[in-house]
Amino acid sequence: MPRQSGKVPSYCRHKASGRAVARINGQDFYLGDFGSPESHAEYERLITEWRSGRQLAAQQVAALSMLTEPALSVVEAISRYQEFARTYYAKDGVPSKEYVEMGLALRPVRKMFGTTLAREFGPLRLDAVRKHMIDSGLSRGVINHRVHRIKRCFRWLVSKQLIPPTVYEGLRTVDGLKRGRSLAKELPPVAPVDDAHVDAVLPFTSPQVATMIQLQRLTGMRPCEVVMISTRDIDMKNEVWIYSPSDHKNAWRGHDRKIPLGPAAQRLIRPFLEGSEQTYLFSPKEAEANRNGDRRKQRKTPMTPSQRKRRPKAKPERAKRDHYGVDTYRRAIKYAIQKVNKVRSREGLEPIPDWFPLQLRHSRATELNELYGIEAAAVSLGHAHADVTKVYAERNLKLAIEVAKKIG
Repeated sequence: MPRQSGKVPSYCRHKASGRAVARINGQDFYLGDFGSPESHAEYERLITEWRSGRQLAAQQVAALSMLTEPALSVVEAISRYQEFARTYYAKDGVPSKEYVEMGLALRPVRKMFGTTLAREFGPLRLDAVRKHMIDSGLSRGVINHRVHRIKRCFRWLVSKQLIPPTVYEGLRTVDGLKRGRSLAKELPPVAPVDDAHVDAVLPFTSPQVATMIQLQRLTGMRPCEVVMISTRDIDMKNEVWIYSPSDHKNAWRGHDRKIPLGPAAQRLIRPFLEGSEQTYLFSPKEAEANRNGDRRKQRKTPMTPSQRKRRPKAKPERAKRDHYGVDTYRRAIKYAIQKVNKVRSREGLEPIPDWFPLQLRHSRATELNELYGIEAAAVSLGHAHADVTKVYAERNLKLAIEVAKKIG
């Protein structure tokens, strides 16, 4: 009569050798001298493992029975998630930067394990994807962000019963890379930019870009906020104007963003307030028109008939937009720095280092922290918690020096 599937394997005596033996899943396990305490302890250990294995197998069978598509591959699962992300990470129907970043994070997963069953993607495979990112030369911070996005994808798959919950729980055990404890490239933290380097760039930019630089340095607003400022978003009723961006980084969290514009900021933007309230203050189209006008004024030879007959293209391939983007703003600064350094090279001067718009925000945070404290800096930068501001504000070295003078 066949053994019942639920019966616990017995502790038996092997007649030929006199040793204790237990048959588990058709395999004999010899436990030592029959009747000895050691053999009974070994028997109890094996039975405990056997029971745990049966429970785990039952859980796995139950989990698989709950899945809507047990044979779903990784590439199919990623496609399902991206269909959801295309509408979830979108603004006004247009996929946002987060959707693009999610695609970059999932690309090596699709490439390396596309044919693998999604329910079999575990911590070791995630670690292999991360090693691929390290070998590709990505920085530690970028890798940690991308691994987090991969986990987010599999969490969504669990919520749709496409993979067992144990898959996501396993991926959660993969900790982020720590500074100095991995082979990933380390990038220096974002530091404030020297005001002298900012002032050197201003003459080599358009009035629009120069004003955005000065406004951002003065208020500490984010690059995405300064490029989108428009008249309709500014309340000019009181002495201090209030700029409320129509869209900002934490809008999806339900946070409001109010940016005070004092007298100095008002003087900067006042020349750009003319026109319709529906237009953006800083327009690449206007900058291009001004630049072309200056070129015509500086022209030394008359235009030829063929040049006069030229008309702008109805649909140019690279038409100027009605407002700057974060990337075009950053590139305008980069080009201006290159122009500055060409002039300084001819004059035998040291070049100024490259800097980017976000450093202006760090400069303002450091200044406010030094003058008014971390709480004032947090409020001005629009942070819900002062701990976030500490990332932006450089430590007050002057205060440390004063302390050292007194007690050091």
